[in-house]
Amino acid sequence: MAKIHTAERVSARDASDNFVFQRSILAYYKAAELVSGDVLEIGTGMGYGVDVIAPAAKSFTTIDKCRPEFEKPLPENTSFRQMVVPPIDFADESFDYVVSFQVIEHIERDSDFVKEVCRVLRPGGKFIVSTPNAPMSLTRNPWHVREYRSEELKNLLLGSFSSVECMGVDGNERVMEYYEQNRRGVERITRFDIFDFQHRLPRWVLQIPYDLLNRLNRRRLLAQNEGLTTSIRMEDYNIGPITDHSFDLYYIATK
Repeated sequence: MAKIHTAERVSARDASDNFVFQRSILAYYKAAELVSGDVLEIGTGMGYGVDVIAPAAKSFTTIDKCRPEFEKPLPENTSFRQMVVPPIDFADESFDYVVSFQVIEHIERDSDFVKEVCRVLRPGGKFIVSTPNAPMSLTRNPWHVREYRSEELKNLLLGSFSSVECMGVDGNERVMEYYEQNRRGVERITRFDIFDFQHRLPRWVLQIPYDLLNRLNRRRLLAQNEGLTTSIRMEDYNIGPITDHSFDLYYIATK
């Protein structure tokens, strides 16, 4: 039996993750067009962003609460540190850019987190952050402390940063076809939750059942329509103005 890893840790090698992975890797390629100098990543995840960001940076530091199993040695300009945030254990004004994708929704003290990011950035430095767009979520994700609407995230960032460029990640017809199939699959599962336990029970109670059902649903979609699931590519997503169908918020905050 294949090992079931948490659905929050998206794998490039698991075809059932492809819909999410292609959207996730786009965030890194967009950031690689923007970053330079000393760059910090908060949330290494599975480590698939290292080879995308490192070539654009003078130095690249990536941190995570868990140490990934890197498939190959890190580039010479790259280092990993195991760290739980906040706080961020670096000196003031240590970095030119901070990137953090699909992390802030997991952090209890999100305001403190944003303040710490601002602290470790040099004047004029930028924080590039992505997070799920709450209106597009199909069900409560108990691994997330919260999910943000566009104005909520903007206001949070403006509490520490001087300006925020707000963008969204959207998909084409192929992506939306998969999303619709996924939506129907989720509805088949949640119709049994007649007492709305997903919103009543503590997050920790729901995390493992949610993860198992999410993983099984992704694999069911793969088995039923492998062609669609595996055909989605990074180019099927785009980063631009926020729309009603943006899957993620993609913001660039300037110190």
